[in-house]
Amino acid sequence: FARWMEFVDDYKNHGGRVTVGSDAGYIWKVYGFGYIREMELLQEAGFHPLEVVRSATWFGAEALGMEDQIGSIRVGKLADLVVVDENPLRNFKVLYGTGHFRLNANNEPVRVGGIRYTIKDGIVFDAKVLLQDVARIVSEARAVED
Repeated sequence: FARWMEFVDDYKNHGGRVTVGSDAGYIWKVYGFGYIREMELLQEAGFHPLEVVRSATWFGAEALGMEDQIGSIRVGKLADLVVVDENPLRNFKVLYGTGHFRLNANNEPVRVGGIRYTIKDGIVFDAKVLLQDVARIVSEARAVED
């Protein structure tokens, strides 16, 4: 990936617009998770975390010709948001629903981050409750298969 990452970063540095969009939904990828990984890869390529967020929001809206409706938080715009209790600019892994592991002061792994709330079309959803619902649905589906 090194050569490709260098190219993408150079393209961005010369004024090119780089957007984020996962091509997921096949057998080894789940929708949404590839998007966060792509953000991590842009940072690894040399993008500052704020540049990554801009690529994932504003530039994507521009590429779709929808910057008057989405891509930034403004009165009158559509805004689907995720609320996290960690700073995603420090580590994009906190955007995963279950967060990630980090070593605490005692050098012990602790799970941090994860989405607390999802706001979709103005409706606030408790992400932890949604994860519990998914676990329940999977358990019920497995019970039917057995």
